[in-house]
Amino acid sequence: MTGTEHIGSTALWAGFVAFVLLMLAVDLWVFGGNKSEKVTARAAGAWSLGWFGLALAFNGGLWWYLQGSVGAEIAEQKSLEFLSGYLIEKALSVDNIFIFLLIFSAFQVQPEYQRRVLIYGVLGAIVMRAVMILAGAWVVSEFSWVLHLFGAFLLYTGVKMFRAVDHQPDVRNNPVLRFAHRYLPVAEDEHGEKFVIWKDGKRFVTPLLLVLILIEATDLVFAVDSIPAIFAITSDPFIVFTSNMFAILGLRALYFLLADIAGRFHLLKYGLALVLCFIGLKMLLLPWLHIPVHISLSVVAALIASSVLASLYVTRNN
Repeated sequence: MTGTEHIGSTALWAGFVAFVLLMLAVDLWVFGGNKSEKVTARAAGAWSLGWFGLALAFNGGLWWYLQGSVGAEIAEQKSLEFLSGYLIEKALSVDNIFIFLLIFSAFQVQPEYQRRVLIYGVLGAIVMRAVMILAGAWVVSEFSWVLHLFGAFLLYTGVKMFRAVDHQPDVRNNPVLRFAHRYLPVAEDEHGEKFVIWKDGKRFVTPLLLVLILIEATDLVFAVDSIPAIFAITSDPFIVFTSNMFAILGLRALYFLLADIAGRFHLLKYGLALVLCFIGLKMLLLPWLHIPVHISLSVVAALIASSVLASLYVTRNN
């Protein structure tokens, strides 16, 4: 395990949380997250580049701050850990997007209403992952053997993902959805971007709220995969949290960027499955083999890049 130095001072935590809240406000009120209109691919591409640039700028600022406070060696180590964690989380979020597309398609949610679901989905994901990261960091610090369980779980998940690439989940028969239908009064037909309506003096939830519930449940499932994966890179809660948050903050923009061309990245799932298998094996081999962060970063980047390029080549005539 690398990253035994924990760098998250109170000032760093407070500053980053304030940054996240600020960017959520900007996303909601400046970039139109509260307006029901379709997001163009051009706007989504600009947002995605902006989030990526902010992540790199943050990493550069973190390196500069740590170099002056704790030395160049730790600064370089933490910068590599952040970059590796961010790349892993960003790549795994693409698989999240494939499921989001299936959910929106199954419920025939119009593009102009998808953005409202996603902004609330992002807010829920931030809260859930913050709790899971802090809990996971505590568990790892108290019981180091848990890393082997994480490794075995990720290896199993990677193999399962590899074998199920062509399987399309039946989102309408999801257990969460069946539970919601059993205990919530659901209105018929579409009701715009409303989550709750009143009819004949009674309150009903709309199908759009069911979509939001499925989105949140899906992200919870993916968080169970992605958060253990980053603990193979570092046990520093601040690095785990910041890399996760930057990946989540850019999720909505990435969704709208890939929404119309997701079919061209079919082979990416194989790359993601291999990433999970590699990370799982790395965690299982920790007592006998230490793989440096820069090598892990190179392997993950190579797997993702090769699967993306192979996808684009195979679908070049589509």
